[in-house]
Amino acid sequence: MAREVTGREPTAVQRALALLEAVAQLGSGATAKDLARLTRIPPATAYRLLNLLVADGYLVRVHDLSGFALGRRTQELAAAPHAETWPVAEVLEDLRAQVRHGVYLASYERDRIRLVDRDPDHELLGESSLTRHLHASAIGKLLLADRPHLVPGTTLPKVGPRTIVELDRLAIELSRIRSLDVSVEQDELRQGRTAVAVPVRDDGAAIVGCLAAIGGTGRIRTDDRDLIDLLHEFAGRLRLPGAARRT
Repeated sequence: MAREVTGREPTAVQRALALLEAVAQLGSGATAKDLARLTRIPPATAYRLLNLLVADGYLVRVHDLSGFALGRRTQELAAAPHAETWPVAEVLEDLRAQVRHGVYLASYERDRIRLVDRDPDHELLGESSLTRHLHASAIGKLLLADRPHLVPGTTLPKVGPRTIVELDRLAIELSRIRSLDVSVEQDELRQGRTAVAVPVRDDGAAIVGCLAAIGGTGRIRTDDRDLIDLLHEFAGRLRLPGAARRT
């Protein structure tokens, strides 16, 4: 990268590192505009450096080209513990021992929800509705937030008593999910059911699935920071190498 940036190499390197840190902070899908604002780098300079970081593999563009995510070379350099591959059964068993709710692992292979692992101690009702009505569940909304082309262009069906059926409200909800890196539902797919879901990423930081905690409304809180942090921690240990992003 330095060979293509002349005149002020030290400043360029500092700015490139600042952009990498900003992507890590904002999460997958961070836009050039947001990154420039956060790092206080002039937009034209930020965009040029972002393109160089993509070319060298330190960043990747998300599938719809609207933003950026950390690339494989950054993951390798960081050697972060969450990049380590752990046996799925071991990770889920450990997590289930720490929470009272049902824990489920789903993949987003071919833009569809597939439950990879169901909690053996908690019955999951309405599984067919979960896979059909993406807008009504935490797992589905996380998929829609990552892949906006899947959002229907027509009125959405009301599945549960609190299902979001207005497209403008759903757009706001999906934006919130992208910003906070967590998706929630409460009485949206089924009366009395609440869920929290966080993304599972591949080695290139692309979202290929999710890890979700599902329980009864009143027993699980959508703002439970400890639970959300725990899900993020365990999701970081998981890899779904067979999950494809698109057909």
